[in-house]
Amino acid sequence: MSASADFPRQAALPSVDRLLRQPALVDLAAAAGRELVLEQSRAVLAELRAGLSNGSGNEAPSAEDIAIEIARRAADLLAPSLRPVFNLTGTVLHTNLGRAPLPEEAIAAMISVAGGASNLEFDLAGGRRGDRDSHVEDWLCRLTGAEAATVVNNNAAAVLLVLNTLAAGREVPVSRGELIEIGGAFRMPDIMARAGCKLVEIGTTNRTHLRDFEQAVGAETAALMKVHTSNYVVQGFTAEVPERDQASLAHAHELPFIVDLGSGSLIDLTPYGLPPERTVQETLADGADLVTFSGDKLLGGPQAGLIVGRADLVAAVKKNPMKRAMRLDKVTIAALEAVLRLYADPGRLVERLPTLRLLAQKEPIIRARAERLAPAVAAALGAGIQVTVAACRSQIGSGALPVDRLDSAALTLRPAETGKGGGGRLQALAARLRALPIPVIGRIGEDALWLDLRCLEDETGFLAQLDRLAPG
Repeated sequence: MSASADFPRQAALPSVDRLLRQPALVDLAAAAGRELVLEQSRAVLAELRAGLSNGSGNEAPSAEDIAIEIARRAADLLAPSLRPVFNLTGTVLHTNLGRAPLPEEAIAAMISVAGGASNLEFDLAGGRRGDRDSHVEDWLCRLTGAEAATVVNNNAAAVLLVLNTLAAGREVPVSRGELIEIGGAFRMPDIMARAGCKLVEIGTTNRTHLRDFEQAVGAETAALMKVHTSNYVVQGFTAEVPERDQASLAHAHELPFIVDLGSGSLIDLTPYGLPPERTVQETLADGADLVTFSGDKLLGGPQAGLIVGRADLVAAVKKNPMKRAMRLDKVTIAALEAVLRLYADPGRLVERLPTLRLLAQKEPIIRARAERLAPAVAAALGAGIQVTVAACRSQIGSGALPVDRLDSAALTLRPAETGKGGGGRLQALAARLRALPIPVIGRIGEDALWLDLRCLEDETGFLAQLDRLAPG
């Protein structure tokens, strides 16, 4: 088709000025700005011209239809990329879904300082420059028994900063069974190399003894270190050195003993029916000089890396120039302080801390929730999908108690027609749920889409959007 033959169809396209006078775009320009509307209008018109020119398009659409498409694209562009979702995966502390949900007190604290000035680094009593760590240090010391504390943006940063401060250019012996790799390609040997220290591997994957550490200590040794095995457990014919013995050996050689505790629980979990997890307090009591752990795992707060222990070592860490690059902002500090304050009232912690509340839920409560929701979900999905209630096992997630599972209940969604293509139909069903205003994230396994309801607290919000499911 010649260019001259296409000219009438291209000429039928409205001008940019005419489009901008369409009611839909007038309102959009008032809300989002004329520049954005102009940009999208030009882009849509360019695509239409190209389609008409190469013969792939039909007759030119109306100005009204073009305006609607421009408004749709602008709305997609302006929609937030980071959105809330329903985490029905069965993993409570899901790294990809934001880990720990924050309590109301933390959210309120974040809002209170987000909109204006605050005393982030200002001493109100003395009227001079302050230390941003001061807002959480006293609470961390009070709760853990540590002499001092500091905070950075995550636990990987905490480990890196501690090693760079105490062991740059020197050796740090670590058991081979503790050379972890966790999500995002975080590998302990790589972190140690970036910190500028030399890893000395000792023992074997499954068995390490105190004598292995004794033989590794030399003139170039800067510290002894123990690493929490976040995402796995070595079982069977195993041996590891108790922290108390490792600390005694380090102190006999006048070396600091560092423990990367990972998930960092501050309370005994067993009264809530959960598996035991070593606490920060126990680790310090057994002789650790510095302990690093996460704020957004079992502690139940925002993403942060917490460093607690001996005052002289914490002071050295805080003087490291890298500390500034890893510091927390005011909003995160406000959230962390609010979460730490909740631990002052341990009797009500399970009510007020979402992470603990979700982990401590009993299976009968979750099953009753599943029974309530099953009919509504079945009606929304239609006869093509079978919805049943099934027992399942939740996991804590994010490296906390990696082999322990929690009894739970789920809705299982299966295509009514079995046979070839079932996997594709499940993927399509999962995509429909992810396309909801608040996306629903489950997991596919055993020829079904599983919606573990342990983490579903907003039943009303979940049900209210089911009528917006795309057709199957």
